[in-house]
Amino acid sequence: MGSSQKMIFLVVDDSNISRKWLIEMIPKKIVENAHIFEACDGEEAITLYKEHQPDLVFLDITMPGMDGFEALKCIRELNPNALVIMISADRQKSTKEKVLSLGASAILSKPVDAEEFRTTLLKLVF
Repeated sequence: MGSSQKMIFLVVDDSNISRKWLIEMIPKKIVENAHIFEACDGEEAITLYKEHQPDLVFLDITMPGMDGFEALKCIRELNPNALVIMISADRQKSTKEKVLSLGASAILSKPVDAEEFRTTLLKLVF
């Protein structure tokens, strides 16, 4: 990315605290040169995705209304190359396999480990 172009992130979680915590884990150097949008459910996430075309989406799986699985399907239909990191308290192997088969770039378990978060972010974006 050119230095004048700002990265766009979309953080999707029904918990305001979880969204703020994820944003705080993004390295300061990246945040300073980024636009960050927040959504509290899958439907809002799709609306914001269409409007802003984010470079990377952090997407919770369990949310009221449209869950993360459905939102991921919609995002991948809009952009087959979308970078999406799924986040879930569900640690079952079947859940991980499902999100990866739907096209997620990675899955992180809640509570999210800050170092794993940063490593995954940097691997996908840089």
